[in-house]
Amino acid sequence: MTESDPETVAITDRTLRALHNRIKTSPSASSADIAGGSDFSRTSLTREPLQYTYLEGKQLLNNPSLNKGSAFSYPERRQFKLECLLPTAVNTLEEQVDRAYGQYSMLPSDLLKNAFCQSMKEQNQVLYYALITKHLEEMMKIIYTPTQGDAIMHYSKLFRRPNGCYLNINRPDLIEAGLSHWGRSEDIDYIVVSDGEGILGIGDQGVGGIAITTAKLALMTACGGIHPDRVIPVVLDCGTNNKELLNDPLYMGNRHERVSGEEYDNFVDRFVKAVRVKFREAVIHFEDFGTSNAYRILDKYMDEIPCFNDDIQGTGAVTMATIKAALHVTKMSPKDCKILMFGAGSAGVGIASQIVDNLINVEHMTEEEARDRIFLMDRYGLITSALPADKVTDHQRPFTHDNAPFENIDITDLKSVVGVIKPDVLIGASTQAGAFTKEVVDEMSKYVERPIILPLSNPTKLHEAKPDDLIEWTDGKVLVATGSPFGVVHGRKIAENNNMFIFPGIGLGAVLSRTRKITKKQIACAIEELASLSPVLINPENPLLPSIKDIEYISARIATAVVLKSKEEGLAHVEEHASYASDDLIRIPDSYEECFEWVRSQMWKPEYRRLVRARLS
Repeated sequence: MTESDPETVAITDRTLRALHNRIKTSPSASSADIAGGSDFSRTSLTREPLQYTYLEGKQLLNNPSLNKGSAFSYPERRQFKLECLLPTAVNTLEEQVDRAYGQYSMLPSDLLKNAFCQSMKEQNQVLYYALITKHLEEMMKIIYTPTQGDAIMHYSKLFRRPNGCYLNINRPDLIEAGLSHWGRSEDIDYIVVSDGEGILGIGDQGVGGIAITTAKLALMTACGGIHPDRVIPVVLDCGTNNKELLNDPLYMGNRHERVSGEEYDNFVDRFVKAVRVKFREAVIHFEDFGTSNAYRILDKYMDEIPCFNDDIQGTGAVTMATIKAALHVTKMSPKDCKILMFGAGSAGVGIASQIVDNLINVEHMTEEEARDRIFLMDRYGLITSALPADKVTDHQRPFTHDNAPFENIDITDLKSVVGVIKPDVLIGASTQAGAFTKEVVDEMSKYVERPIILPLSNPTKLHEAKPDDLIEWTDGKVLVATGSPFGVVHGRKIAENNNMFIFPGIGLGAVLSRTRKITKKQIACAIEELASLSPVLINPENPLLPSIKDIEYISARIATAVVLKSKEEGLAHVEEHASYASDDLIRIPDSYEECFEWVRSQMWKPEYRRLVRARLS
């Protein structure tokens, strides 16, 4: 079929049913909303050349999944009744990206740039992802941390149109119906859900939590190749304890304090069960829940369903990979290093827990040996046996150390604690700006030649220390990674200890393998894979983590490790599905390289595909 000879495909009811049955067998194909114009020819996340649609005219231009804007060809314009609805010129996707980047660059503030990107996403999905993937290193701070935090804080004031699934704790009876808007059982691969209570660095944002789920899913697509039509952003609107929001006449969520206890637990449980019934293969990604709820929810479901908590597991995983890369430079075994975690909320304890899991599963230490190497400090001080029981949470308690070595110091004073522990690694997850003072760093430098210091709190204004200060105070000996982008400082590229290096790969691996659960061993493999890609393995002056420019390759590598580990554990059940093209079962390649190529072939790409007019016959 040539460009001058547009085709129309007659689709019978019988053919539709056959296509549906075929698509159901594919781990990544979609059969959603055929009558509405979505693609139903897909056999993988990306590579099918055609899209079928019944839409035409303004309806087609208003569908972000199918809209090509000025890139519609002349035959397509004729066939889909777009003539006179578009300027005469036909652009390539590359030309559209250049124009969009020029528009983006003219905007005077980061928040306006964030709004521009969101608006583009709602107009033309392919163009949005082509733009951000081309300029990802520059635009990451706009579409994610730290600018997305500002967008979340002002969500109700900036609201233009709904962009997710809003579930109301006062109407749990609507959960099933709410999810049904998003398609059939086989249509969804990945769900990010938040209750908005613990948005990193900005706390309780209520219904504004929907904006962190959309941001995470944008990264799942841009970095991990998950199809953007096969995801659901969900907010659980349980109220808010943020008085400013409750007093804001424009606030879009429930105007009451947060519901907790049994009612809250039942609401979350009903949501999880509804997902398992409605979208039985989907991975659930828990995001920015409050600390106590985050751990309880993860502990409850992690052995039952494929689920993941990025704040607990993702932050910990990428941090452990960073530490392993730094230890390569210092030539120290992970078994021997001492780690001081400053900040013991969900992120801090999550990091500590991932370090323990890695020391157990990779370094073959006992749990007691692993925990003995890790020290936690929170607002009450170093967690030791001297702290009253009500000052220590259930998830902090396993990290409690005997107080005897600390009897003669103030356990709330970081410098004093550093002087006793003599840590090789100092990690900040406290949101206490400037907590890593020159005095603290000087004290640490007395005992280690090359201190490893990771100020990870977000946003940038809450960092425990700035990398330029750390480099100056240690005469350049510090090994540093930060939680926000800093670029080049004193001639050194500063690694950004960003979860985006790990969670897209873990999520993609879980989706492609159809793993029954995401295990500690799968996450351990992801950590090892990321650490193996560190530039410091080539040159000790390089950054501790690779460049964001390579994120698609990194995610594919991590996903490959997860897929193979899931298969090894007997948890991958994608091989129980017949393929789209034949009745043969899908087989995960046994070799790493073959599996890597298979993973890459499944990843969605922002490319326009040829539209074919479908009509019922």
